Amino acid sequence: MTTDRAANGNADFFYNELASFDDFANFAELDEYTPLPDDWVVMISDVQGSTRAIEAGQYKNVNMVGAASITAVLNACGDIEVPFVFGGDGGTLVVPGALRQAASDALIALQAMSRATYGLALRVGAIPLADLRARGTDVRVRKFQLSAGNYLAMFTGGGVDLADNLLKNSPPGSPYLLAPRADIGAPDLEGLSCRWEPLTPRNGRMMTLMVQSTARDPAVESNLLNDVVAQISDILGHRLQESAPVNAHSMKFRWPPRGLVLEARTMGGGRPYWRRYAAVLISSLIQYWCEKFDRQAGPYNAPVYREELRSNTDFRKYDGILRMVLDVSAGQAELIERHLAREQESGRLIYGVHIADAALMTCLVFNLEQSEHVHFVDGSDGGFAMAAVGFKSRLGARR
Repeated sequence: MTTDRAANGNADFFYNELASFDDFANFAELDEYTPLPDDWVVMISDVQGSTRAIEAGQYKNVNMVGAASITAVLNACGDIEVPFVFGGDGGTLVVPGALRQAASDALIALQAMSRATYGLALRVGAIPLADLRARGTDVRVRKFQLSAGNYLAMFTGGGVDLADNLLKNSPPGSPYLLAPRADIGAPDLEGLSCRWEPLTPRNGRMMTLMVQSTARDPAVESNLLNDVVAQISDILGHRLQESAPVNAHSMKFRWPPRGLVLEARTMGGGRPYWRRYAAVLISSLIQYWCEKFDRQAGPYNAPVYREELRSNTDFRKYDGILRMVLDVSAGQAELIERHLAREQESGRLIYGVHIADAALMTCLVFNLEQSEHVHFVDGSDGGFAMAAVGFKSRLGARR
């Protein structure tokens, strides 16, 4: 089937057929990234006023809306795989031009639901790759395999960063901004859930990091990224994987889950709220029983799922900015930030950091029987959104 699609020149399946890599250490091989087809479109979302909402205690709602934007578009794309990255208070995906309208409708529907359900204003946009390339940037991608059938996208070329700036800074009426519509239905958020307890660190702190090279030369940028990862690993005393925030110590499941109301409010599907609430209540009770006794019910096999889950998290990723959530001690956090500050003083990078006493995990389950599920991780109390405050401040000072 792959050969037939390639022979027919169907670029819609570009990402389905893109070769993957499975060692995160290779993410900095920037010459291995492949340009996305020119007719593809960046679909992007951002919770407006996310910093204020987080300071008001709505950080889980902000996280849920960010993850929902990815879920809604993926469900609209069906069997066509598309690259995506979760940013805490928003999401970025790149879809074939043929799916632009379906993806736009999904984001517009989520925009309406976000305001009605959570009181959060959501900016959504669609920005053609051709326009980003005309402005001197590119969107190139690699496909990082977390486990068989589960992938994260890595981006380079500056196009994702430019798309984010265009979303946030374009005036009303811009062709890049998606306008609300009265005729839109509810978004399809099937598979989105938030049942696990906040992740408690083994070492005392959850450190959310954002690091961007200041170099324009890809070879220099690659060296800087490799050096940052190596220095952080030296401080930790082991590979990044061993400081992943999702581990046997941090994973706790209680019933009823704290995210019960949030998941029920998000599910939609045309059913009344009490039916959605009851469905999540019963489903989570079965999951709790499986977790408590290490049992299987239907496709949910608790010990197998936990092992897969630990592999399938996005605690480290790259979209032109290296983003990580790490389980560290207070001393390690201080040493890491001290190293990044020295590197910034030398002009090599810009960074942002947020320290919290827990991390949050939002789950996207595609197919349990085929072990297809991906899990988004962010530091609690704002995580990436709060790290971005310091990042943007330092970036502005440099400019």
